[in-house]
Amino acid sequence: MNTSVPQMMRAAAFDKFGGPQVLEIKSLPVPRPKAREVLIRLATAGIGAWDPELRAGEFEMGPKRKFPRVIGNDGAGTVVAVGSAVKRFKVGDRVYAYALEGGFYAEYVAVPADDVAKIPPGLNPREAGALGADGITALRGLDDTLQLEAREKVMIFGASGGIGHIAVQLAKRIGAKVLAVASNPLALVIRRMS
Repeated sequence: MNTSVPQMMRAAAFDKFGGPQVLEIKSLPVPRPKAREVLIRLATAGIGAWDPELRAGEFEMGPKRKFPRVIGNDGAGTVVAVGSAVKRFKVGDRVYAYALEGGFYAEYVAVPADDVAKIPPGLNPREAGALGADGITALRGLDDTLQLEAREKVMIFGASGGIGHIAVQLAKRIGAKVLAVASNPLALVIRRMS
């Protein structure tokens, strides 16, 4: 690992399941990237609608882990170290990522390289940090489930929501004709469709 990466980091973690009061800022070891992982110094972390249930112990996402736990499934930042088998990324790359096992409520996170993408030009880390979970959900719906192709028609409900507005953009990029259904704010949907 790069010697400029500290040994310890701050993280919002918890030692037992419960309400928001169980979250504490803790000093934890910086994760070491495995052969197929990248280590990201986070600039932003997404907060998922499911995070309160994870914190409360109502369900698990990914493998069962020991305490202290750090949740958060997506975020963005800068690559500070790469595993020995990683070829697509180098130290200094601006990236966003998603990881089912969490770990993003921290200063650093180690993520499989397959779950990481470079931040596109024109997007800042705050915007890219929310793309992981919502972007994957939208893409899997259009690509894996619908197998949407160019010139097909698709109706997207909730087009002004977190997943919906991304689905509109992805469907347009695929070349589909999109009918977007949204309650509010309509201006966002119109901008995304043009």
